[in-house]
Amino acid sequence: MLYDTVVITGASSGFGEAFARHVAEQVNDRSALHLVLVARSVDKLQALALELQEQYQCRVQVCPCDLADSAARSQLIAQLEKLCGQRMLLINNAGLGDYGEFCSSEPERNRRMIEVNMTASVELTRAMLPSMLQAKSAHIINIASLAADLAIPDFAMYAASKAFVASFTEALRIELKGTGVHATAVCPGPVHTNFGDVARRTGKSKKEVPFRKWFYTTIPCVVEAALKAVDCNQPRCYPSCKIRLAGLFVRNAPLWLLRLIMSSRPRKAVPAE
Repeated sequence: MLYDTVVITGASSGFGEAFARHVAEQVNDRSALHLVLVARSVDKLQALALELQEQYQCRVQVCPCDLADSAARSQLIAQLEKLCGQRMLLINNAGLGDYGEFCSSEPERNRRMIEVNMTASVELTRAMLPSMLQAKSAHIINIASLAADLAIPDFAMYAASKAFVASFTEALRIELKGTGVHATAVCPGPVHTNFGDVARRTGKSKKEVPFRKWFYTTIPCVVEAALKAVDCNQPRCYPSCKIRLAGLFVRNAPLWLLRLIMSSRPRKAVPAE
């Protein structure tokens, strides 16, 4: 890996933490690496930063930020606009979900999901693009989802936000052609992280969709596939063969069939036992 300035959102756990560890471990020149870790959890970020600094002797900058807060984002953006490097990588990984019918959703939770999943990715990308274009060697990873290709009842806001991320990434990639700056949308299926626990509404559990376990992918698989996709300059990444097959089916299936499948899946968020 050739990157010297790497910004990762949602870096305190899950994909973000795994990206940070993998980059620090695999980067060619660790002494020149500048890792910028963004998340809400200050304690977790500081602990991870200390561990990476001690183990890999790289520079780690901790940027605590609630990406759903516009004022906090503005302060973060001011810091990102000052970043520079010969080879830059931005990983827009932070994301929120919400299991349950839209009609009973909390407006504030919906707002936060929009701010984190869409607005933050747009604003952070815009903030870093001038430096990336000047460097003429940079890449943007936007974490979308297999859900980006589906309209999912009881997960409507999340799926729609990821459809935005995937579409935004595709358009951005075309705009940046020939500049040395590239963009990749990563579309994993379900993964065992704390995302589901955060997305689940209080007092509710989620009925298990038949065959859902077949689609699960590990965190290392997603991270390694994403960074390999960057190295190969792929526009979109579906980690693992089974997710690629699922993505191929979803993208080519007629809309009436997808509606039928989505209408017949277990979808009610039920009281937790």
